[in-house]
Amino acid sequence: MGKQSGKTSELGDAQQSRALHFIDGKWVDGNPLLLGAWSHATWMGAAVFDGARAFEGVTPDLELHCQRTIRSAQALGLHSPLTAGEIEEILRDGIARYPRGTPLYLRPFLWSEDGFMAPDPASTRIAISVVESPLPEPKGFSASVSKWRRPSPETAPTDAKAVCLYAQAGRASAEARARGFDEAVMLDPIGNVAEFSSANLWIAKEGAAHTPAANGTFLSGITRQRVIKLLRAAGIEVFERTLTPRDLIEADEIFSTGNYGKVMPASRIEERHLQPGPICTLARQLYWEFAHAK
Repeated sequence: MGKQSGKTSELGDAQQSRALHFIDGKWVDGNPLLLGAWSHATWMGAAVFDGARAFEGVTPDLELHCQRTIRSAQALGLHSPLTAGEIEEILRDGIARYPRGTPLYLRPFLWSEDGFMAPDPASTRIAISVVESPLPEPKGFSASVSKWRRPSPETAPTDAKAVCLYAQAGRASAEARARGFDEAVMLDPIGNVAEFSSANLWIAKEGAAHTPAANGTFLSGITRQRVIKLLRAAGIEVFERTLTPRDLIEADEIFSTGNYGKVMPASRIEERHLQPGPICTLARQLYWEFAHAK
């Protein structure tokens, strides 16, 4: 789930005036209407999406995002009318319609039109969006621990990037902002750290990187998995383990990984102030090198 302060307003503005959407075989601009009042997804919530990025002339791990789109659809009982390769081809066509290097947010979105409780897979539709959206500056964000928790895998479709999961994340985000913070830390059902409201969470301690073990309550993000590999290849120990709220307070660094901002430092956790540190700085540098190497 890659959010930083200002994401919602930036994407909202972009969807109105700096966006292209591939729907029913053609590109349209603006913010086209998609769902009807009686569409299954409107009232039963059977919808999924994925988010990828194009920036500085590169599209890191785009094929993996397209593949995850298909897996998310299958997890909700949807059947994508396009293959992962076809989605990627359309996204690249959309990217080419902007000046080279334009920072873009890439979003395949699939939803159900028919069904009763379960969606009718044959009714699945898709809209593929390419939206101008600058990468956020790595200035640091503040975070607080939320009372709203991530669900367990037997209670929600946590194995998918499902739209229905974001209502809970939205409550956590709203709670944090009401308290004067930019971002929320969400715990899992038993009180251990899961992730930020829409990005994976990391800490650094004594020269090693630590991130919550993927226990099924949150998506192990594509950027998260990439950064694990990059840090280990650079000789940094990476531990996927249980983290508690106390671990956050005692951390040397806290940072996030996610598609929207890639690698972003935290500057405050609750009332403790932090500085961007060497592990976060290295992770961001390694990710940019990886992105441009391809």
